[in-house]
Amino acid sequence: MLSPTHVVNALERKRDRFGTYDRESGQERAHYADALCELASMSREEVWHYLSEIERPGARPTSERIAGNPVVRPFAARWEHHGQARAWALEILRDRPTVAVDGSEISPSRDYSLPVGAVQVARFINHHRAEGDYVKDLTFDVLAPDELTGEANEEGFPDQQVKLRRYELECSTLIHEMTRLSGHEPLPVCFFDGSLIASFAANLPERLRRRYLAATVDLLHTSQRTGVPLVGYIDTSYAKDLVTMLYYLKHPSGAPPTISDPALLRREMAWGDRTEAWVCARDDELATKLSPDERYYERVHLVYLKTTATNPPARLDLPAWLLEAGLLEEVVDVVRAECIVGIGYPYAVETADATAVITARDRERFYGIFQQFIDRLGVELRYSKKALSKRGRR
Repeated sequence: MLSPTHVVNALERKRDRFGTYDRESGQERAHYADALCELASMSREEVWHYLSEIERPGARPTSERIAGNPVVRPFAARWEHHGQARAWALEILRDRPTVAVDGSEISPSRDYSLPVGAVQVARFINHHRAEGDYVKDLTFDVLAPDELTGEANEEGFPDQQVKLRRYELECSTLIHEMTRLSGHEPLPVCFFDGSLIASFAANLPERLRRRYLAATVDLLHTSQRTGVPLVGYIDTSYAKDLVTMLYYLKHPSGAPPTISDPALLRREMAWGDRTEAWVCARDDELATKLSPDERYYERVHLVYLKTTATNPPARLDLPAWLLEAGLLEEVVDVVRAECIVGIGYPYAVETADATAVITARDRERFYGIFQQFIDRLGVELRYSKKALSKRGRR
């Protein structure tokens, strides 16, 4: 039971720390806003020259970096009301397939003597036709005890195996759809709910890490091979790739930046504005573990897009081939249109998420079905006394 009185008292004890953080964040934001202005005066060649001795400076400029051009590219279209914006969005999306995939998982519970896990991945395909042609579909997979233990217990906790299976299934579902939609006109767009830079895999056991990398690289390869754009959409990003690059350009001294890219850009952008594209050159632990054949960061471009009036911009992770093929602006327009229909969040991603979600009640139903299945097999399944006690009290 949460006590509001205790919460208020605890917050009051840290009042000064919150105030200090806010002041220091404002000072840091102003410093890097100045650096952003200085960057606008530089050419791609100048920036590359300044960064030439730094192996992973966070980001590097693409062909969109032209001296004298602002880093933020204003969105030209403006509307008087949402109806006009929606009409624009529907025209952009007309007859264009958009695909989004998202997943949920059920991690093994210590309450049961027999370990079992499950993943559910939803795909939402909207063809944006007048007759309302769309597909909502689910794939459900169960992980048996031997799939959760890894090889000689070298692969960590069982829930890591469940998360990996979900990630691989999300990627393989998108790969299937990109292959199926190859050559379609107008250009389809596929959404991956999350970053295409798998920094989180750095601390995983090597075999799991390689499987995450293989799934991610296969996704990028398939996008380029099929000519179907892929968008890694991160609604709330704490990435510092652009800020890190600014740090190095300002002749770094003192502590590295703590402010995130979206926090820096928030006040520099209006709805629909985007930044120019940047090559991802993130300096993280995963980058240090990648062999030359595994390095793929430079094949991902990052763009920040303002999708709401008040919140920081969203981050888009995009395959580098989109800019090279002259398709970047068309794809960003599709993201804008999806966010208009979804009221600030891509409608396709929102729908896939709502379809994939597994609630607490769903988990209870899953374990009920699992118990019946195990009973039919004649296998003993024990349930912990502590869990029974908790269930009785709640």
